[in-house]
Amino acid sequence: MEIAKPYLLFLGDVHDQLAAKTAGGIVDWRPDWCVGQLRLEGCNADLGIADVTIDEAVAKGAKTMIVGVVNAGGVMPDHWVRQIVAALDAGMDVATGLHKRLSSTPEIAAAAERNGRKLHDVRFSEQVFATGKGTKRPGLRLLAVGTDCSVGKKYTALALDQEMRDRGIKSEFCATGQTGIFISSRGISIDAVVADFISGAAEWLTPDNEPDAWQVVEGQGSLFHPSFAGVTLGLLHGSQPDAFVVCHEPTRTNMRGVPAPLPSIQEVIDLVTLQGRLTNPDIRCIGLCINTAALNDEDAKDYLAKLEAEYGMPAVDPIRTGAGPIVDELQKQFGS
Repeated sequence: MEIAKPYLLFLGDVHDQLAAKTAGGIVDWRPDWCVGQLRLEGCNADLGIADVTIDEAVAKGAKTMIVGVVNAGGVMPDHWVRQIVAALDAGMDVATGLHKRLSSTPEIAAAAERNGRKLHDVRFSEQVFATGKGTKRPGLRLLAVGTDCSVGKKYTALALDQEMRDRGIKSEFCATGQTGIFISSRGISIDAVVADFISGAAEWLTPDNEPDAWQVVEGQGSLFHPSFAGVTLGLLHGSQPDAFVVCHEPTRTNMRGVPAPLPSIQEVIDLVTLQGRLTNPDIRCIGLCINTAALNDEDAKDYLAKLEAEYGMPAVDPIRTGAGPIVDELQKQFGS
């Protein structure tokens, strides 16, 4: 799925900043792709970029309007349809990560047809995937895994990919969720793939590669999460990682959205290694990536130091302290 850029980010009238996290991720990682934000009356989210109209966005070169929000049930509010139709009539493509296809709304489908524009539903893929085969393929792969959902796996993978690129290491970020797809303009929303084909989709996403080139795979869910472990396992088997990092948010006590207790970092290392050996016997953990946003500077520094001493591997906050030590370890162990 190739999405034309630059983007106009549509926030609708969402009630808080968290509801615009998809658009926020795009601004954080690809600010040069964003010509502005379009907000309706009552919108309480603000990306800190220019407010523009559809016509102003087109004048600035916008090629795609991204519906950059999430909401309960992933549905399209009826009163957003007029704005989407206007964007299509103005010559832009439109993309969403919602659970309902844009083309299922007759007015939107008609506008796309009459203007010859593309509708991107990034949670749905037209690609036909085979079942996973588990055959070892050339190239190197790194997967971000987590103690829970929403602990920073996407930001970790992006930060590692950027650090590797900055050092001249051959690297590619492989998106497995809607925000990652918008950031990279390609990828698969792995949680929308039929269960039998998850590992095959991950193999398709990370195909044969140059022996010294890395594919940095955005993780999803957690092997310990009762709701999403199936997706996590299929992604692990299909991506066949040589290396993985464990992502963790230290203030949580139970899994997000369910009463199940949070696993320890060691439990995650052990289970990922055990399960990952099915398709890559040499899989290994090379570091810990901690989301310390809820900690002050001193507490964050102490916590990272404690983990490094306890686990004998680099522990960083990829955003706060940088991903450098993880890439140092990667180069030490794999000679990239």
